[in-house]
Amino acid sequence: MIAVTGATGNVGRALVERLVAAGRPVRALTRDPERAVLPAGAEVVRFRPDDPAALFTGVTGLFLYVQAAGGSGALLKAAREAGVRHVVLLSSGIVRDGADETHPIHVMHAGAERRIRDSGLAWTLLRPNAFAANALQWAPQIRAGNTVRGVFADALTAPIHEDDIAAVAEGALLDPGHEGAVHRLTGPEALTNAEQVAAIGRALGRDLAFVEIPPEQAGPELYPHVPPHLLQSLLKTFESAVGVRPEITHTVEGITGTPARPFARWAEDHRAGFLG
Repeated sequence: MIAVTGATGNVGRALVERLVAAGRPVRALTRDPERAVLPAGAEVVRFRPDDPAALFTGVTGLFLYVQAAGGSGALLKAAREAGVRHVVLLSSGIVRDGADETHPIHVMHAGAERRIRDSGLAWTLLRPNAFAANALQWAPQIRAGNTVRGVFADALTAPIHEDDIAAVAEGALLDPGHEGAVHRLTGPEALTNAEQVAAIGRALGRDLAFVEIPPEQAGPELYPHVPPHLLQSLLKTFESAVGVRPEITHTVEGITGTPARPFARWAEDHRAGFLG
């Protein structure tokens, strides 16, 4: 059985759906099972990190997102003692050679990676760069009109579809040969923020415009899910991407046999998220 933490998140949900479709037993761990709305074939269990031993009976593989890894090794110790053999961690592309190791997002993910490496479990690390799903931050503005206000119109990323990340996670969990591997994941093309907004507009049949605002005007209304102490670090990261070609890998195709999907496909797949 595979246990999936963050089962209602973008990647976790996609992974649960994939495992169920493949006929694999999957235990979906979520803090609110009553509202999870996951596939009927999944065993949905309340995620209680204070009682981790109850989560892993019969589990051999674990998909872990960084917040679930916690600040200690208790969860991983419980997983190992229950018989889990392999853990796949959803880390971040910010962890790389030459990175700013003081960046709070780097600190969080690099710390989780160290705990995984020290856990005694076989491990695989997934390091995706920009998520295509980050574009959902613009959804409230798109529902309200045809203008999106945001920072750094020319910042370049290669956004990756969350189901492509899930496909790699599925391969890492089910296929041999991924133990000890670090997989860097990106989408197939570089796009500016303005180009992403235009692509969403095409998916909706509308003409959307991106209007750049100074970063000092960016606050909780634009980034409601970003903790205040992280916002300034994120803005600096976004600024560093202006006019800079992003890393583009072919890892998705190498592992799954299918090329990573372009952002335009992601926008088509998520039209409903911009319609309210």
